[in-house]
Parts: sequence; structure tokens; C-alpha cells
Amino acid sequence: MSGTFMNGSLHSGKDTSAVGIHLVLECYNPAQIRESLGVTIVKFSLELGNELPVSRAPGPHIDDLVEQTRAVRDFGFHGLLFGQHYLSYPLQTLQPLPLIARMAAEAGDMWLGTGILLLPLLHPVDVAEQVSTLDIICKGKFFFGLGLGYEIEEFEAFEIERKTRVSRFEESLEIVRMLWTQDTVTFHGRHFNLENVKPTLRPIQKPHPPIWIAANNYPAICRAARLGAVLFASPHAHNGTLREQIAVYKEAIAESSAPAPEDIAVLKDTFVAETDEEAFAACRPYFENRYKVYEDQGQDQELPEGDRFNLPFEDLARDRFLIGSPETVMKGVERLLDMGFNHIVFYTQHPGLPGDLALKCYKMLGERVLPAFRS
Repeated sequence: MSGTFMNGSLHSGKDTSAVGIHLVLECYNPAQIRESLGVTIVKFSLELGNELPVSRAPGPHIDDLVEQTRAVRDFGFHGLLFGQHYLSYPLQTLQPLPLIARMAAEAGDMWLGTGILLLPLLHPVDVAEQVSTLDIICKGKFFFGLGLGYEIEEFEAFEIERKTRVSRFEESLEIVRMLWTQDTVTFHGRHFNLENVKPTLRPIQKPHPPIWIAANNYPAICRAARLGAVLFASPHAHNGTLREQIAVYKEAIAESSAPAPEDIAVLKDTFVAETDEEAFAACRPYFENRYKVYEDQGQDQELPEGDRFNLPFEDLARDRFLIGSPETVMKGVERLLDMGFNHIVFYTQHPGLPGDLALKCYKMLGERVLPAFRS
């Protein structure tokens, strides 16, 4: 028997009314029940904060990330992800690929990956070999998370027309896959040309590392399904939007000739403390400031119209973030499982949030939230 917990009740995909199974959040032992009924095990990962204010020295921040990686490897997290931006004033971004190579020495059995790499700004030959190198360093435990990018300044700096980002993305991903799986590669496209090249550096994972595609809107969701990639759903969308989007993704996967990926992932801005009030007070300045920057950079223009950011913080956070006590966050996680996600990535350290405060949150997640879903 298999199934998942939905809104505090067990839903196995079969009619359980005859045996009277109905379990509410306040009284069940999720770990025990998941184990006994063979319920699908969900995965929990962290996106660590590699963005920081331009006023802060990056060296000590890297030291914080090393300390966090060492601390969380025993908490049961599946993996750690790092994002990418360029020229992101008033922020600076520690670039993910060298950072992942550094964290691999501290990560233990955890996976590492990009969440996300801005593929349209990069050359696919370089990406293929850099990621192959990292997959080798990580001993075959690497996520390859990708996205289109949205910041106009980044495209202008790379002298790339933003309107070409979709075609560049698709060509690049096709070339990367070819370089990982073929003995000789010839490709002639709109943006890239390769003639009879012989790839030599391959990732450990076969045919290649799991490919995640970040998606804010419906075309990107259908693209992820068509390309056989894991959907990496937006942290910025309301739960109602996410519920609609995962349904679109599942329908597109069913219609696609590509094999269905193992995971369906979502990134969630998260902060946990002893009480809801304490959690909101601790994270609000940093989450609120980051979303003002997102708004200035046009991030919310990539989302459906109902998910704009020009709202009071209480309205912005409602039905969008996982902020509160362990019990509140557990309920939020259950809602995501109800939708069909099985890999949840928590993001806590928005720019300026102190490393020790982030580490307290990770500890609460690892000791007070994850055990409820672990079998």
C-alpha cells in the first residue's frame, strides 16, 4: 500500500473508509505511519544563502556557509543548493560552481547542486565540463538546476538579447546532454555551432545528473515537462497558484514522450522559531527587504498576475512562505505534499540575515520538523 498524507489525513489512492483510517495532524505519528504503510518518502533540502549585501565582506560569509554545511549534514537534509546572479546590486552573489566545490569537502552524504544556474548566459561546452567536474567531486551526487534568468542588467552585461533566452536555453541544454551522452557531437543552431567535437569529460551519473528547471509561469512548466526535467516550482507563487501549476505539469508529463522524473520540487522561503510571533519578528526585516529588491528587479513580472509583491508583508507572506513554529511549518509542508510535491527545498538566509540565526532555523527544521516526515 502506498500513499501520502494530505491535510492531516492519510490518502493512499484507495478507499480506506472501510477500515476507518483518518488521522489528524495533532495526533498522528507521521514517521511511524509512513513506515508502516509504505508511504513515499519525501526529500528535504536547503538552499543556502550565497547572496549578501555589497557592504558585507564575502570571506566571513563563506566561513559561515562552511560552518552551516558541517552543522546540517547530520540533520537529515537530502541536499544543499546554491543560486546564481551577476551584477546584482545592491547585492553580491558568491558564484555557485566554485562554492559547491568548496562545500563538497564538508557535505558528507548530502547532494549538492545549483538552484539555479542561468543557462542562457553561459556557453554549453563550459557548462558541460564544469558540471561533469562537480559531479565527479560530489561522487555522483549533484543536482543540475537551471533557469532562464530575468534581470535585464545581466543580459545587457553579457551582450545577449533577453528575448533570445528561451531559444538559447533549449539549444544549450540540448548540447550539454549531447556532450554527456554521445561520442561525437555536431550541432548547428541559431546560437551555437559545434562540428565533430569529441567529448572527453563525463559526469559519473548516467546518463547525466538530474536536471531541474525553475519555472515561474505556465510556459516554463510545460517546457520542463517536455524536456523531461524535474519541475522546480517558484518560491514566489501562492499555494493556490502552485496547486494549479503542478496539475499543469503532471498533465504535460503524461502527454510527453520523455520519462517522468523521480521528483517534483518546490523552493519555499522558510523560517522556524519556537512560536509564530518569534519567527515572523526574526525574519521579517530580511525577507521584506529581499522582496523589495525582487520587485525592483521585475521578478514578480515573471509570475501570474495574482502573485505580485507590492503588498504589506503580512499579505505577502500569507499562503506563500513557511514561517512559524515547528507545528505551523509542519502543516505548511503537509499542504505541499497534498499538492504532489515530494522534494521541498527550504530557503532561509536572505541577504543580511545573520549566519547564526540561519543556523538556529536549520537546527529547528532538522530536529523539530524533519523527524515528523522521516521513515
